[in-house]
Amino acid sequence: MFELLLCSLLTVLPDYLYRRYGQGKRLGKEITFYSVWFELRWGIVACLMLTVGLITVIFYNHPSTTSATALFRTVPILPEANGRVDEIYVSISDEVKQGEPIFRLESSRQEAAVEVARRQIVEVDAELTVAQTDIQAAEGRLVEARGAYQQTADELETKREIQRRNPGAVAVRDVERLEVALQGRQGSIDAAIAAKTQAEARIATLLPAQKASAEAALAQAQVELDKTVIRAGVDGRVEQFTLRIGEVVNPFMRPAGVLIPEGAGRGRLQAGFGQIEAQVIKPGMVAEVACASKPWTIIPMVVTDVQDFIASGQVRTGDTLLDVQQTTRPGTILAYLEPLYEGGLDGVTPGSGCIANAYTSNHDLIASGQLGTVRKFVLHAVDAVGLVHAMLLRLQVLIFPIQTLVLGGH
Repeated sequence: MFELLLCSLLTVLPDYLYRRYGQGKRLGKEITFYSVWFELRWGIVACLMLTVGLITVIFYNHPSTTSATALFRTVPILPEANGRVDEIYVSISDEVKQGEPIFRLESSRQEAAVEVARRQIVEVDAELTVAQTDIQAAEGRLVEARGAYQQTADELETKREIQRRNPGAVAVRDVERLEVALQGRQGSIDAAIAAKTQAEARIATLLPAQKASAEAALAQAQVELDKTVIRAGVDGRVEQFTLRIGEVVNPFMRPAGVLIPEGAGRGRLQAGFGQIEAQVIKPGMVAEVACASKPWTIIPMVVTDVQDFIASGQVRTGDTLLDVQQTTRPGTILAYLEPLYEGGLDGVTPGSGCIANAYTSNHDLIASGQLGTVRKFVLHAVDAVGLVHAMLLRLQVLIFPIQTLVLGGH
């Protein structure tokens, strides 16, 4: 409507002034309700053609969209395993810090596993003490065996000396018996040494390995026990947390609630522009937005990035062939907008619906001196008609509360 009124000032109004003062025709006489078309046909036709052209130039070079919002991602509150809720630390909607507990699952099985692992460590420590005693016992048996060996060896040496000096004074059987006994005493020494070596090996190798395994089992059991306490992964706010004690939580089918990270959805907007404007939307373009959660406010923005893919063209692998005709929605060009000034989006609720206008600027191209006069004039006109779109946005912002609260019945 605004474009039509503007174009009528340049077409219909001059046509009427010519009819009225140039041809002397009067309103209500020669120019009546029934003769308007015949009398003002040139102005009306020119007005319609100029309006269509103006609207095309405005909406192509200064694109607009109502699909702009501050998107944000939520983090589901999930345990790593199934369990029954035993304790809750936060309310339905509450602020949490990273690492702060949210709720705890029933943990009797995990606590029992931790206690078993601790007992195994105590058992290994006891075995270390026993092994130290075994070493002392082996040392005692070794001393005893060496003493017996020395005594038998001395007795055998004495009898051999007697037999050498006085053959027949000592029975050969006694000498042989002592020789066999000496070999037995040597075997006792070897057995005592082996027992001591075994005890030392248990202390140096086997029992430390068993203790390390027990400590690893304790650490694993402690990890499983810690998993029963679900903590916040990031700073944020817990929402829709309706969990109650006694409920069963499933990590695949039943989350406990959602965690909205701190700062999520603040600081930038995402806007979807029509595909026909893909050649116009570029990073660095100045834009303006008006959001429903902050009425009667125009927020200066700048386009910081443009996604080079259209989401509707995404292909997912399946068991059927893709039919492009099934992609009924054309999709939009996703652009990221950030405030031109610090704190520009303060007061805009994340997820709020917004209207966005982006404005093409040809100032640098015009100032480069590489264009002809006609093209400069055209580009100046293109930049100038952006003012019309800006006025339309402000008109929308002005009537939005009335349209929503009064005419919309809300």
